Amino acid sequence: MTTYFIQAAIYLLVAVICVPLAKRLGLGSVLGYLIAGVIIGPITGLVGDETTTIQHFAEFGVVMMLFVVGLELSPKALWNMKNRLISLGGLQISLTTLAITLLGMALEFPWQPSLVVGLIFSLSSTAIVMQSFAEKSLNKTDGGRAAFSILLSQDIAVIPMLAVIPLLAIPAYFGMPEVASSASEHSSISLVEQLSGWQYAGVIAFAITLIIVLGHYISKPLFTWVANTGLREIYTATALLLVIAIAALMSLVGLSPALGTFLAGVVLANSEFRHELESNIQPFKGLLLGLFFITVGAGISFAVIAENFWLISSLTLGVIIIKAAVLLCLAIIFSIRKADGWLLTLSLAQAGEFGFVVLSVSSQSQALPNEWIAILSPVITLSMFLTPLLFILYDRVITPKYLISQQSKEADSIDKKGQVIIAGIGRFGQVINRLLTANGFETTVIDQSTTVIDRVKKIGMHAYYGDATDSALLYTAGLDEASLFVIAIDDKERVLPLVKHVKQFHPNLPIIARAYDRGHAYALEEAGADHVFIESYFTALEMSKTSLQVLGFSQSTAEKAKSVYYQTEQQHHKDLLKASIDAKKESHLVNNYIELFISLEKEMQAAMKEQLQDK
Repeated sequence: MTTYFIQAAIYLLVAVICVPLAKRLGLGSVLGYLIAGVIIGPITGLVGDETTTIQHFAEFGVVMMLFVVGLELSPKALWNMKNRLISLGGLQISLTTLAITLLGMALEFPWQPSLVVGLIFSLSSTAIVMQSFAEKSLNKTDGGRAAFSILLSQDIAVIPMLAVIPLLAIPAYFGMPEVASSASEHSSISLVEQLSGWQYAGVIAFAITLIIVLGHYISKPLFTWVANTGLREIYTATALLLVIAIAALMSLVGLSPALGTFLAGVVLANSEFRHELESNIQPFKGLLLGLFFITVGAGISFAVIAENFWLISSLTLGVIIIKAAVLLCLAIIFSIRKADGWLLTLSLAQAGEFGFVVLSVSSQSQALPNEWIAILSPVITLSMFLTPLLFILYDRVITPKYLISQQSKEADSIDKKGQVIIAGIGRFGQVINRLLTANGFETTVIDQSTTVIDRVKKIGMHAYYGDATDSALLYTAGLDEASLFVIAIDDKERVLPLVKHVKQFHPNLPIIARAYDRGHAYALEEAGADHVFIESYFTALEMSKTSLQVLGFSQSTAEKAKSVYYQTEQQHHKDLLKASIDAKKESHLVNNYIELFISLEKEMQAAMKEQLQDK
């Protein structure tokens, strides 16, 4: 028992040290985990042969991750992805496999082992890519969505790969003894190893149908019953039971556990328990994924790499280059442009964790000799290790390049001037623009994002590309003749100097500005903005009113409480504004602002009590 405690402490200690350092240096947590594994594995030798066993256990983090990903996708959303799953994902797997197979045949290897190697390297790392996307908020980008479609296609493709690889074995070519084997024989427990082809297909169909039916009809009463116990630990246990049971079922019928849990997540995506399930699974998923990355780093054999340095290095770079070339071509074909195309290309250029599974089956079924396995395994590991560096390349080289090219683009020629100039046409500015135009006012809209401009033009909005903080562009837009200037830019650092400039040269032009928070609002008012709106303030008031109604207040009482709150704040607004300005000038006056704010809170509570008494 003491040994287990010591090993656990080593893994956790090195993660606690390396991951925050990697994050602070901008390297990402995945690279931090990999470096941690290298330190405790090949460098210091603090961990040993148990690494492989732990890695098999930690791979369950990938299973949990796909369950959580499934929870984010409704069946309708998954159906909408079908074209990309089949076309984009299918082409990536086929073209990568074909390219590597042809290369192997060109080197005078038989087509069978060349095809096996091609299948192995057609897969990418779901764990590393999805973790990096989540950290960098790239999931919703066009490149991120395309990458996810390919990863999902790869996870599905693992199933037929495992079935086909034993058929490609040619042990006589490698001087290996003939041994009848199949993938299913190496599973400790299997329900399908003695079944015929049609029976196996029937079992798979039954297992998938069972997951869908149970998820749709049984999950709600089960989780309602568990939730009524009021025991959070039992709810967590139930969530884990769901994921583990589905993974076990998939393994018993020879399918990918990750695919099964993903399907279950999709089925439960519209469930009212979705968020609770996700919050219970997330901590386990994060820890196991981190442990998995550490074991990948710890499993690197410097001795094998040193003995075959040029071969392994060449193969690793070759795999990355071939996959990147295929992905770049697909990005062009499917119109995934600019930075999104490079994100797709660089994020999936590595081999993946399922490659180890396919490699293991290839060894067991004698599709590949042990000498090849010893070389290909570190190639998979090194390509995964290099992936965070490819993300750094994307962040620090590719993205700035496209931002610069976008900023260097000439502003549109403004041929239509309106009474109102609106700076910024994102989600905030669009509402303002639509309301004004619906009431007969002509607007001139300026935004610095070509993507946003193209999007709003498709729905009939008159918008122009350009930097609204550029004074020359503002005069071209008709600032001298405008009746109102609305600033809806989602960048508080740019808004303040813009307000100061416009007020300096056009003191009589009314300015309505969007503020990020209370402090930003005070700064804008001090700069001369006539009307300032904190972007989340009125939404928060409406949510507060609804919260009161849910807690038993009538609609009229809740509306009155909201009004009292707003009026009380308005009464103290000028005093708080002055105190805030004074505090910025003289630091010792900060306490005055704090005292005024505390006073406001007390008066707010008194006003609310008085209102309740008048009910």
